[in-house]
Amino acid sequence: MFTTIRIAYRALMKNKMRAALTVLGVVIGIAAVTTMVSLGQSASNLIQGQFESLGTNVIVVFPARGRRGGVRSGDLPTLTSGDATAIAEDCDSVLAASPLLFTSMQVIYGNSNWKPSEMFGVGPDYLLVRNWNVRLGGFFSEHDVNAADTVCVLGQTVARRLFQTANPIDETVRIQNIPFRVIGVLEAKGANIMGDDQDDIVLMPYTSVRQRLFGSEFQNVHAIMVSSRSVTTMQDAEMEIRNLLADRHRIAPGQPNDFRVQNTTEIAAMMGVITGTMTAMLASIAGISLLVGGVGIMNIMLVSVTERTKEIGIRMAVGARGRDILLQFLVESVLLSCVGGAIGFALGISGSMGITMAINAYSDGVEWPTAISYPAAIVAILFAAAVGIVFGFYPARRASRLDPIDALRYE
Repeated sequence: MFTTIRIAYRALMKNKMRAALTVLGVVIGIAAVTTMVSLGQSASNLIQGQFESLGTNVIVVFPARGRRGGVRSGDLPTLTSGDATAIAEDCDSVLAASPLLFTSMQVIYGNSNWKPSEMFGVGPDYLLVRNWNVRLGGFFSEHDVNAADTVCVLGQTVARRLFQTANPIDETVRIQNIPFRVIGVLEAKGANIMGDDQDDIVLMPYTSVRQRLFGSEFQNVHAIMVSSRSVTTMQDAEMEIRNLLADRHRIAPGQPNDFRVQNTTEIAAMMGVITGTMTAMLASIAGISLLVGGVGIMNIMLVSVTERTKEIGIRMAVGARGRDILLQFLVESVLLSCVGGAIGFALGISGSMGITMAINAYSDGVEWPTAISYPAAIVAILFAAAVGIVFGFYPARRASRLDPIDALRYE
């Protein structure tokens, strides 16, 4: 086999330019496939990371949509803070739950003011649900919620906008002319997949938002965020939540629920299917160039058989069998393909890294991960070898079936 490979190498080096142009088709094909697969995997990892940043196994419960004259008229006030407490205490598959109240107001400190993109009234388990940590200070407790204390926790962007480099802990900010004491600053999360700054946020006890800012004594909340104990218990937690809320809201069997339950894992899985389908489609399109490269190998090998007919006759005359000639030309074909596959894979990885760097350079805060699949390297080389075998078999078989006498007479 070593001798056969050496002879194949010598034969290919006699026509270096032709061999290089033949390899070029395989190089382009493998590079295109590798680049598309790497970028698709990067997009999939990005989406998965964004959903993980949303929280740990998150389920979100919303009020049902109201209808007026057959047209949606907004959410109904059907969820309460008591529902969140009941979910956390009575659902075995639930790790934690937090009510949510949405608001949007100016935050003022001294001569500085800022309007965060997100302002939430939440419960003490909100950070556990969101898988978020506090960088400075602490978070409000159950006592703060029960007493509707005017305390707040800032995201990194809000703290930087209002306090610059100063320590905001125990400082007082005003929200709708009501003083709130800053007790903590959250860790940075960065931008989400839509480019929205997740650190541009202010968190307060939901009771403080309801009583101090809204001036309401009603127990209604805008949503409930729930974290299941694990990914495997997501469906169980969702079913338990549905049954519990239907019982608490006295919904008769067969009647529509007055709430909606959304499982973010299902959305992430759906997005994964979409990105996977797009990756497969792009890889298939890129694979056409690999097919063209294989046809190029077949064409060149047929030309090589014709040019080396007399050489084949001499080999057969001194004892070479048909399978020896077949192996010789197959090795040449596979050698071309494997060299092209290795170069193509290297160019594909470089191309995907370059495109990822370009995306990160021009994107607003979203960091695309660079995904390099080393199993893809093995698959690329094996696939290139398979292309060499498939498209090199016919020329090699044709060479092995030449008649020695006719081959020796060939001019």
